[in-house]
Amino acid sequence: MAEQFDLVVIGGGPGGYVAAIRAAQLGMKTACIDEFTGKDGKPALGGTCLNVGCIPSKALLDSSKHYYHLQHHYADHGIQTSKLSFDVAKMLERKDGIVKKLTGGVSGLFKGNKVTALHGRGKLAKNQRVEVQLQDSDEVRTLESKYVILASGSVPIEIPGVAFDGEYIVDNVGALEFGEIPKRLGVIGAGVIGLELGSVWQRLGAEVTLLEALPDFLAMADRDVAKQAAREFKKQGLDIRLGAKVKSAEVKKSEVLVTVETGDGEEQMRFDRLLVAVGRRAYTEGLLSDDCGVELTERGQIKVDDDSKTTAPNVWAVGDCVRGPMLAHKASEEGIAVAEMIAGHPAHIHFDTVPWVIYTDPEIAWVGKAEQELKEAGVEYRAGSFPFAATGRGLALGHAAGMVKVLADAATDRLLGVHIVGPQASELIAECVVAMEFHGSAEDLARIVHAHPTLSEAVHEAALSVDKRAIHRIN
Repeated sequence: MAEQFDLVVIGGGPGGYVAAIRAAQLGMKTACIDEFTGKDGKPALGGTCLNVGCIPSKALLDSSKHYYHLQHHYADHGIQTSKLSFDVAKMLERKDGIVKKLTGGVSGLFKGNKVTALHGRGKLAKNQRVEVQLQDSDEVRTLESKYVILASGSVPIEIPGVAFDGEYIVDNVGALEFGEIPKRLGVIGAGVIGLELGSVWQRLGAEVTLLEALPDFLAMADRDVAKQAAREFKKQGLDIRLGAKVKSAEVKKSEVLVTVETGDGEEQMRFDRLLVAVGRRAYTEGLLSDDCGVELTERGQIKVDDDSKTTAPNVWAVGDCVRGPMLAHKASEEGIAVAEMIAGHPAHIHFDTVPWVIYTDPEIAWVGKAEQELKEAGVEYRAGSFPFAATGRGLALGHAAGMVKVLADAATDRLLGVHIVGPQASELIAECVVAMEFHGSAEDLARIVHAHPTLSEAVHEAALSVDKRAIHRIN
């Protein structure tokens, strides 16, 4: 006989596990199915983000940043070092420890909230029935539920002529596990994943070349921010090649031979390792039975409405498998909103105020519209900016590269976008998100007292600059 639940969630990533916890808090008998297995062979909740994405990459970024600054910047602080070395195995051990602690934390939260965790692959059938093929077992369990949330996530895109082999040609998972520092690392794609993981290994000594097919660097970011970021990355030694389309890649004698097409014709490049980071696609393989009623879009994503409802009754979908940005925090907030809607509470997500962050050094973060988007849409706006080099805290830290840019409606002064490249941009963007969520104006940011000396003063001064009244810079 099928087991009965109020809600079954398929997928234990940032969208799924958060939805399951919130549903349980709201009194629903909830089960969450996830198939991810950790390096120790045990179930590991948290999805791509906790296991092989957001968290481990930040751990490596932090380790490599310490090493890089020790080599290049600590002498300015009077700190002298000699015989500097790096232990890759120790770095990976630290990363794995962080991952295990956090995935174990999710498991503990499930137990504390009485969420039933099932380790296996879930498949949605007709009338909210879910079949679960348990891992390491021939057993298939059948669940019946009033409601279902699909949170199956995404997988890396593999491009024609460049097949993953897990050793020489890898996706983000492989790039987190290099046992030694590659002398030459090629990266296809200069987006978030390519820049972050490319930065990790470049800081540790690899010669890193990023091959970006698009003619513009970070096309989704504000142009001024992208230009400043590109200058800083090139100073650090990242070789960023735009308009470079990879035609093929093959492994020969422990090298990766890559054929690249540019405006000047074709050329061949050789690397010790090649990371393919051209984006991700919705993961729906084996998720849906033919009669379940859930439709997919032309892009292979699960079709949903503005409330994340699918085309099947009482079935919702959240996270990377649906429309919108593939961001962990977007997935989590969608999961919470859907759980609350199922429980009869009012809830929604305001996609216009979802922040973006790239955890390079300097960091890049933004919320709302970029200047080029406002121009294309014919929106009248005013802009203000302020450099971190004009802040006392930025100079004292020794990391003053970058700037804050504020965009406001020309008539109402309402904030339309804030863009930051610089130290701790990932944290500084939060006050801008709050201001925009509450329909704040540039004047609101300008009138708020910001502590001195802090990096947040750059946000304050950029808001003042919108009205040409910045204090610590000539307007």
